[in-house]
Amino acid sequence: MAKTKTTSERKFAIEAARLAHDRHCTDIVVLDLKGVSPATDFFVIATSTSDRQGKSVADEISDMAKQYDLKKFASAGYEQGRWILIDYINVVVHLFDPEMRSYYDLEMLWGDAKKIRWQRVKRKIKK
Repeated sequence: MAKTKTTSERKFAIEAARLAHDRHCTDIVVLDLKGVSPATDFFVIATSTSDRQGKSVADEISDMAKQYDLKKFASAGYEQGRWILIDYINVVVHLFDPEMRSYYDLEMLWGDAKKIRWQRVKRKIKK
């Protein structure tokens, strides 16, 4: 059962990254922190272009989490919109403005974590 839960959480992290991409966030990264962090399994990190965009993406990700039966454990930064953190225990979503993203540089802090490929595969159509 734990494996199924991890698979579902991994899928949620990937879908959260795709949602952020579809809403025009940039520099999107999904980190697999299993074995690296005792606190969580996945980080989703994205840069938003404005506080309004960050809040909108956070709201949509929160709605999407319900489809995966994930409950929000905590959130922070929503009012300011410079660094919105949404904690689902095993998946933590970070939506940064460019300045905060550069300052905290989570990818460098968690440099030992594997990056998960989240982009959709484009299939070539044979003619």
